[in-house]
Amino acid sequence: MKLLAGNSNRTLAQAVSKHLGTPLTHAQVKRFADNEVWVTIDENVRGEDVFVIQSTSYPANDNLMELLICIDALKRASAKRITAVMPYYGYARQDRKTGGRTPISAKLVANLITRAGADRVLTMDLHSGQIQGFFDIPTDNLLAAPLMAQDIAAHYAKTSELMIVSPDVGGVVRALALASRLGADLAIVDKRRSAPGRSEVANIIGDVADRRLIMFDDIADSAGTLCSAAQSLIDAGAKEVSAYVTHGVLSGAASERVKSSVLKELVITDTIEQPEHITAVGKIRQVSCAGLIGEAIRRIANEESVSKLFD
Repeated sequence: MKLLAGNSNRTLAQAVSKHLGTPLTHAQVKRFADNEVWVTIDENVRGEDVFVIQSTSYPANDNLMELLICIDALKRASAKRITAVMPYYGYARQDRKTGGRTPISAKLVANLITRAGADRVLTMDLHSGQIQGFFDIPTDNLLAAPLMAQDIAAHYAKTSELMIVSPDVGGVVRALALASRLGADLAIVDKRRSAPGRSEVANIIGDVADRRLIMFDDIADSAGTLCSAAQSLIDAGAKEVSAYVTHGVLSGAASERVKSSVLKELVITDTIEQPEHITAVGKIRQVSCAGLIGEAIRRIANEESVSKLFD
């Protein structure tokens, strides 16, 4: 087994490498003067089982091209099997046609990865489960719920007194899985999306008065929806509101928005490497998913069950 890392999240790749006790493969992933991606694998990978760790986060197109070119380089170097390990799958929100003459970009990305030469994909908390069906190769979707439940149990003495909140109707299954693990109640925020990246709270399903709430979602981009939902929950009588989100995209002024919001804290995983201006925000805390991804990689390499990680 060999591990190869692109430039999108070297910190997570190094943590996975440490967990597995397997050093990262020596490779050069650089840019030409015109910003074209250039990759050279500096070790023999012929007949090897290679895992390429690369989140397709911002800049999404650059990181996606790095992944595709790394896969192509490995394929031409006669690697036996190539697994694209994508802790964060970019373009996942474009998973269906939302109107006339619009693309399904999540499917296009799946086609690109497959045609580049990947033999399987390992990712984490896909925006929607149907994206697994976009691939004609084996695809494992790791769940963040056990990781988040463990962190919540470590920071809240009585988890049964908590209420888990889905920030929209589409995330109910995800929030329910977390609530079931903690033995907590569930509430739902009914939001209406007026435009991409912009929504407003229409209704709150469940009695949140005098409750300690934890919102659970897969992606926080501008964090506007998260912060406005938190405000609505406080207005409805909640004692406090925290948020647990798998992928902290946190673009633009998201960190400032979180800092000035009523949120007690925002907990994210390290599927996306965060710049210093975000890690410096006291309300934002990271939990590592390196152990989970590392164990999944080990199980795939040893032909063991990945689903047993979530039993």
